Amino acid sequence: MVRHLITIDDLTEGEIQSIFRVADEFLKDLADPQVPHRVRGAKTEAQGCILATLFYEASTRTRFSFESAMYRLGGQILSSADPKTTSAAKGETIADTVRVLQNYADVIVIRHPCEGAVRVAADYADVPIINAGDGGHEHPTQTLCDLYTLQREKGTLKDLNVLLWGDLRNGRTVHSLVYGLARFGARIIPMPAEGFGLPEHVVRRLAQDYGCTPLSNDEMSRVRGDKFPVDAVYVTPEKPHQRSLFSDVPEKGSEVLKVRLPANALAKIDACYVTRLQRERLPEGASAADSYPVIDAAFLKDRRYRSSSVMHPLPRVEELGYDLDNDERAVYFKQAAYGVPVRMALISALLRIRPDLLGQGPPAKKHPIYTQGTLGCENTRCVTGLSSEQRYLEPRFLIIPEADRLLARCVYCEHDMIPEFVGRLSTRKFEPNRRTFTEIPDDLLLFADEEAALRRGCSPVRQKAGG
Repeated sequence: MVRHLITIDDLTEGEIQSIFRVADEFLKDLADPQVPHRVRGAKTEAQGCILATLFYEASTRTRFSFESAMYRLGGQILSSADPKTTSAAKGETIADTVRVLQNYADVIVIRHPCEGAVRVAADYADVPIINAGDGGHEHPTQTLCDLYTLQREKGTLKDLNVLLWGDLRNGRTVHSLVYGLARFGARIIPMPAEGFGLPEHVVRRLAQDYGCTPLSNDEMSRVRGDKFPVDAVYVTPEKPHQRSLFSDVPEKGSEVLKVRLPANALAKIDACYVTRLQRERLPEGASAADSYPVIDAAFLKDRRYRSSSVMHPLPRVEELGYDLDNDERAVYFKQAAYGVPVRMALISALLRIRPDLLGQGPPAKKHPIYTQGTLGCENTRCVTGLSSEQRYLEPRFLIIPEADRLLARCVYCEHDMIPEFVGRLSTRKFEPNRRTFTEIPDDLLLFADEEAALRRGCSPVRQKAGG
């Protein structure tokens, strides 16, 4: 079975660690004697294989590191870094592009401005597809590099205190990273620019999928201070509460999971992950924060940051001081260098050059998929909104049960929406979206509003007298 990497959840924790072990091998075998975190030379493992990079958005590090990784494995590349030179400029669909390109390459790396576009490519490909960033959705290979850097620097990922800094709303690297950190048991400490906090759907997914919830107010009062003005710390318990399909416990973060940390658990910050303002993701006419936060040498004088590793997916603009470049805590250029051995290991895994690294299939979906065609994704950045893709693409959703309602998560961009009404195909009846099922029926219908239900030929459930 062909394996793809579209989100970080396409890999198990064990598979991620296997990729890291192979990256360690490449670092050792191809070590630059002058710079130990850099690889030099090449192997022959991918001889005869071709990697295609198809970038609809600008890239330096991701595209070049993938191409370098393939060359250093002994393979060849085909590269397209300007969408104006591809058939996309003529209106070709993503599905057609990938079905043609897979005849010329053994693995395809795609970057696209629309969220979920790379998932579409994977649905129509019979060669591995790798997501190099799709809008503000995810950037899973950057997350592999980030987790690898943290593990190399700190020796572990568990119980690390990781401060996330800057534009957390639009940064796809952050969205992938928080899921990875939660899975490996790190603590997530958001410190966003004003108005640029983690999106609600990301916070909801942290709780639903990983049991990662914010500390209670009592716990936060113990760690918050003038020099540490954080509003939340997200923690994954050692043994997360296992929710049943329809739990009677309200899904309200710290009300579900009571976590108490040791008194000194947040006395130090292990890593500061800095991100730039994603101006290209801002709505037209929108203004940025009046003062975007900056991490520099002065900021790091606080004792909490004495041993912090300063990370950045790059490029930087003004959010990261140049006075840190020679500071031993600055690891962002090392982080960029690790992109080559990590991506070498990933390519080796997906091409089955190292057949023991990945299982035959990706981790199973945790929730049923809804395909009745009664909903459309509300995310304006979703690939399902592209007119070119609507010719063949049908919206699909995961059905997520909450305590008192059903939630629909787009399969492509993974944004959540709350249908106003639910119904049954067998009865042609609909009612407000509340928890009335003991289990999710096969003929479930979801409607954004009453008009959509009526268009489908359904009628409202009559309320009982006195109900």
